[in-house]
Amino acid sequence: MAELALKYGCNPHQKSARILNPHGPLPFNVLNGTPGYINLLDALNSWQLVKELRETLDTPAAASFKHLSPAGAAVAEPLNDDLKKAYFVQDMDLSPLAAAYARARGADRLSSYGDWAALSDTVDAATARLLRREVSDGVIAPGFRPEALEILKQKKGGAYPVLQIDPDYSPRDTERREVFGLTFEQQCNDLIAGPEILKNVVTRRKEIPANNARDMLVATITLKFTQSNSICFALQGQAIGVGAGQQNRLACTGIAASKAEAWFLRQHPAVLDLEFRKGARRHEKINAIELYLRGNMTPEEQSMWRVSFRKAPPPLGEATRREWLRRLEGVTLGSDAYIPFRDNIDRAARTGVEYIVQTGGSVQDDAVTAAADEYGMVMVNTGIRLFHH
Repeated sequence: MAELALKYGCNPHQKSARILNPHGPLPFNVLNGTPGYINLLDALNSWQLVKELRETLDTPAAASFKHLSPAGAAVAEPLNDDLKKAYFVQDMDLSPLAAAYARARGADRLSSYGDWAALSDTVDAATARLLRREVSDGVIAPGFRPEALEILKQKKGGAYPVLQIDPDYSPRDTERREVFGLTFEQQCNDLIAGPEILKNVVTRRKEIPANNARDMLVATITLKFTQSNSICFALQGQAIGVGAGQQNRLACTGIAASKAEAWFLRQHPAVLDLEFRKGARRHEKINAIELYLRGNMTPEEQSMWRVSFRKAPPPLGEATRREWLRRLEGVTLGSDAYIPFRDNIDRAARTGVEYIVQTGGSVQDDAVTAAADEYGMVMVNTGIRLFHH
């Protein structure tokens, strides 16, 4: 049996904490720093996500995890100039793995603040340099180039947790957990969400272009490792909005849609051309952009916000927002269980959704399919529920 003592559990007053493997060695090595209880929960969940993306789509993948759900996940697709600027990486040379993490981190930068990063491939110097300048709590990957490891060891005054996972490790078929002194047991969720899950197209519109099929798989795999109920919006090989852990699916859809709209609004020319004061730090710029997009600031927020700029910009009016958001199209919505009512489809349609991948099996399936047909969407019913708790 192998074990690793941890600083504490979920909270500092839960003093006694450890991780152990009663069946053999731990599947990871700590190369730097001291990971905590929540760090390891995020690390092991996020690693499974990027490993499955890598195996399914045959391209490097990355995830940005916070509190057992992804703030973002992506595969390595090139970034255009606007996305580079929106993600604050226009001054960097990005390897494919770095581009995947830039996408994962850029989907929801507020949520990714203090994230756990997961990377599917051996970490190179370009990815390490990107990680070093972000506020992040740790990273897990199957390997690290010597230069990359040295870069990461400089982070957090030398205390940044770096975990190397055994990429060939597979858990036992049965998993267990204790709650309130009682042990739960179930078969591991070893279902791989590959292209074969996209065969049952239930709408009149049938064709799924390759890029949209990729986005359907990105959304589905992201949801497999997101706390349920959950909805994921995906585009360009990345999650652009994740609505996690809500008690009703419409709330999940609303959260994911709002995040996707914010992601797209950050690429508006007025946002990309904001003139920040000299010396403004990246996190100050990020917070200022979020306040700018939100509007309706308190007087205190207005005061803090103005000092981020050389000159306070004019507001991004509602008409301007609506006109820009009408350009958002080709978005995929993934659902970790069946969509119960058409109101989810109506909400999704306002945020450019054209492709849907969901479980199906609701008594309202006919009404949900009819709604998708009204909007000219393509919808796949997989027959697979992917709850994660």
